[in-house]
Amino acid sequence: QVQLVESGGGLVQAGGSLRLSCAVSGSIFSINDMGWYRQAPGKQRELAATITTGGRISYADSVKGRFTISRDNAKSTVYLQMNSLKPEDTAVYYCYAKVTRTRLSLPNDYWGQGTQVTVAS
Repeated sequence: QVQLVESGGGLVQAGGSLRLSCAVSGSIFSINDMGWYRQAPGKQRELAATITTGGRISYADSVKGRFTISRDNAKSTVYLQMNSLKPEDTAVYYCYAKVTRTRLSLPNDYWGQGTQVTVAS
């Protein structure tokens, strides 16, 4: 069993900041890529940011310069620091992790339950 538990969402005024955290736990051999997706009402889920085990990072154009993704491998945790938030950042944010459960298995994607971020204008 692999669990991803997110925290840090909430309501913030435009221009404010939030920090999301996602801790991975369970039967894990290794964690590869980690990241955050988001889904706004009536829209498809979209990538916000990803980070590889080696620290290579990718951002959606819409969040570049405002969001920062990081990970603590010792804690199996990924973070998303969100600054200069805009109303269009309002969405449910989902964390994901590509997890290998045993030395002989292939990696699979696991998802958190989602955390709501609401940015008021």
